[in-house]
Amino acid sequence: MNTEIKIKVPFYDLDPMNIVWHGNYVKYMEEARCDFFDKLNYNYTDMYNDGVMYPIAKMEMKFIKSANFGEELTVKCFLKEIEPAIVIKYEIYSGSEKIFKASTMQIGVNVKTGETLYEAPEKLRRAVYG
Repeated sequence: MNTEIKIKVPFYDLDPMNIVWHGNYVKYMEEARCDFFDKLNYNYTDMYNDGVMYPIAKMEMKFIKSANFGEELTVKCFLKEIEPAIVIKYEIYSGSEKIFKASTMQIGVNVKTGETLYEAPEKLRRAVYG
């Protein structure tokens, strides 16, 4: 499953060089990831209620070109796997030009015990695979 969202770069996301501060790309990825799980009808609240948290364990990013104030960005989110960890790839475009790409890996953790989980919750598997 793939999703995409649109983000118009706000002024407060700029750094002193008048381009989007690099840390804000993480925020854009988070917005896309939350939107992805909402569209899957199994979001972070649902996971938590099922006793599972998914903290970020690994993040890789490649900055290709800077984004600027007022640009409309398209953030694409691609689910690659859910077991033993959730792996998501991202691409950010300004118009048709790719300006950023990244990936995240999230590890399942039992809310009560803090134990690492290697299987996705049944509801997540059903949401993804039907």
